[in-house]
Amino acid sequence: MRLLRFALVLLFFGFTAAAPAMAGPREDQLDKMFGRLKDTQSETEASALTQAIWILWTTSDDSNVNDMMRRGIRLMGAQSYGDALEIFDRMVKYAPEFAEGWNKRATVHYMLGNFAESVADIQKTLALEPRHFGALSGLGMINVELERQAEALKAFEAALKANPYLPGARQQIQELKKKLQGAPT
Repeated sequence: MRLLRFALVLLFFGFTAAAPAMAGPREDQLDKMFGRLKDTQSETEASALTQAIWILWTTSDDSNVNDMMRRGIRLMGAQSYGDALEIFDRMVKYAPEFAEGWNKRATVHYMLGNFAESVADIQKTLALEPRHFGALSGLGMINVELERQAEALKAFEAALKANPYLPGARQQIQELKKKLQGAPT
């Protein structure tokens, strides 16, 4: 269970590889990637698509946002959550339509145990990007922590619908269904 939680936290953080040059509008690219993600039978392709989606999500056309994102992620990696929170607070004020700023701030709030604030930021993320499987997984994790199994199950199922290859989601769904049915996990 501990390894599963770690994998889910990494998913919530998102992949942070350098962004390749991509042509075309961002939303069109995401639509195509999500379509391929649902159609692929290859775990290798699914992994590459998932990483490409994260790259698009974490990259802005605004260099100031990209600088804040890099600094915030670096601070998160160093477990300097208070400093990371300051960066992401500035980011969501500066670029309120940039969904990943809200998601990263939600992640920091989660790491600090600020679940209500994290949920509020997840809701903003999902309003901007309803397919955000990282935010949906984060919502599931919070609901697990709060022992809200039905809500957690709903969030993980939505995350898996957005990304059928989501690491750990199927196992989490199975465990939640067992808990809801009263069976030992």
